[in-house]
Amino acid sequence: MLEFWLCFVPIFVAVDALGTFPVFMNLTEGMKRPAIRKTIIQSTITAMVVGITFLLLGQWILALLRITVSDFMIAGGVLLFVISLNDMIAVEKKVQNVDPESVGAVPIGVPLIVGPAVLTTSLLLVSQYGYILTMIVVILNVIIAGVLFYLSNTINKLLGKPGAKTVSKLACLILASIGVMVVRKGIELFIAKGF
Repeated sequence: MLEFWLCFVPIFVAVDALGTFPVFMNLTEGMKRPAIRKTIIQSTITAMVVGITFLLLGQWILALLRITVSDFMIAGGVLLFVISLNDMIAVEKKVQNVDPESVGAVPIGVPLIVGPAVLTTSLLLVSQYGYILTMIVVILNVIIAGVLFYLSNTINKLLGKPGAKTVSKLACLILASIGVMVVRKGIELFIAKGF
């Protein structure tokens, strides 16, 4: 059970559904409820497909490029730290003009739900917890993001804009800490295997 939570929390933080919440609200503003439901379904399916595909092929690509697990851990940890730092400092996540028909796939599904932080974190977790648990955790977190987006109006009223921003910034801080931990573990693994 502890392994599940150790795997679940980093992906949950990386998905940052509450952080992408204002962006989702902005992108779906003016849409009718059936269109929003369609967008949520499209985004969760896209995010799952991309997340699982990268999870299954990511390590093969690393092996092909002769990148070791410790190399990837160090690079991934630095990337997570930079992404979280960028999100923490940014006033708000940028929104660009998008096509209402494909808004669920891009940018909500990818890169808002499953972006660089989720892809990097999931590959790092595979080496520690295996494919099955990591895949279950990725799927669960994508579903949670979909449910949160479905309940967007209720959550928005409950938290308000300041509350959503506070939760998002806290998630960024946790993600930065996870990034530092991953770099440390990568260096330890590199030293343990010898130069």
